[in-house]
Amino acid sequence: MPLIITIAVLSLLKYLEVGFLDALSWWWIIGLAGFAFIYFEFLERMLGLDKRKDHAHFEKMKKDRLKRSFDKSK
Repeated sequence: MPLIITIAVLSLLKYLEVGFLDALSWWWIIGLAGFAFIYFEFLERMLGLDKRKDHAHFEKMKKDRLKRSFDKSK
């Protein structure tokens, strides 16, 4: 998400020609957007980063449910 926000801010600042970004080529921003696309579509899946958060969340729910059920039975 920080990468997407960075691309959006850089694009806006480049469009408004603020500061040093007026001399920066659009290709740098397009390249960064291309890198973000490749990362989120391919690398994140290959590394399993897209499922890691889901699994951690479901494991926590499972542990909480087990703890509640054992606490009620005592």
